[in-house]
Amino acid sequence: MADISIIGAGSWGTALAALLHRNGHKITIWSIMKEEIEMLRTNHEHTEKLPGVKLPEEMEFTTDLEAAVRGKDVLVLAVPSPFTRSTAKSMAPFVEEGQMIVNVAKGIEETTLMTLSQIIEEEIPQADVAVLSGPSHAEEVGKGIPTTIVVGAGNKKTAEYLQNVFMNEVFRVYISPDVLGIELGAALKNVVALAAGIADGLGYGDNTKAALITRGIAEIARLGTAMGGKWETFGGLTGIGDLIVTCASMHSRNRRAGILIGKGYTMEAAMKEVKMVVEGVYSAKAAMGLAEKYNVQLPIIEQVNEVLFHEKSAAEAVGSLMLRDKKIENPLIPWPK
Repeated sequence: MADISIIGAGSWGTALAALLHRNGHKITIWSIMKEEIEMLRTNHEHTEKLPGVKLPEEMEFTTDLEAAVRGKDVLVLAVPSPFTRSTAKSMAPFVEEGQMIVNVAKGIEETTLMTLSQIIEEEIPQADVAVLSGPSHAEEVGKGIPTTIVVGAGNKKTAEYLQNVFMNEVFRVYISPDVLGIELGAALKNVVALAAGIADGLGYGDNTKAALITRGIAEIARLGTAMGGKWETFGGLTGIGDLIVTCASMHSRNRRAGILIGKGYTMEAAMKEVKMVVEGVYSAKAAMGLAEKYNVQLPIIEQVNEVLFHEKSAAEAVGSLMLRDKKIENPLIPWPK
């Protein structure tokens, strides 16, 4: 049994808390919001973000960050990506040398273009940092629906330990050393999911969705490999797998926000309607910053930025994509003649 704290009581953190408790671990959930902790203590259920998933009586809930961090075997960092740096900075004084932190949020910091694990390592250099990602909606994981996921870590022993901590008969865990590729796939798929939702909001069909998913993973892999990620990662669970589930499901807050934008909502109005952090909005600008830095073309992600931040209509953005210069689908395949 491991002593584990979940830092962040949103839907994903709560679902993982339920999963880890079922695996026999001692679980504490921390939130900065007193009213959220009181709700969890009273109802043993996150009635707003994860209704129907009951948490056991013996689970602990706290707003005391020091108590949540000190002496724990594993810290699962599950705050939304815009709050990763500030939360890590607050945690740093209480983290011991070699203490494991598993980041489960997805995003890229707009101002620095850093991945979330890079931020955590910068703020908490004494920690042993890993990531967990893959096609996994909190609503389904909380209910025990079969799911596969990947733990990424630079240290194989850390990855294997976490594999044992998280894995059970309905939650299959693979391991990988490609932390950068995992995080880039996780962050950038949210931007493509916004595009998929916008297409849905415009009334387009399966042909359009398939095109966005296929060309979207091409963009993600193009940038990711230029930055040092591995192609195999983008063809796996944390690349194409996570992209499919996020583009296709109404559980996806990014797709839901995109649908509203496609119907004419502004970005701000769509985020307000979804009532949760839409990670793709925060990663979209960062993706274009990385594209410029590494001299990589990201036409779908570029048009998402135009719609989000430059008042371009969704229909015009689709037209810009469809009427781009003629291309070869895969220039690496040679012509026989």
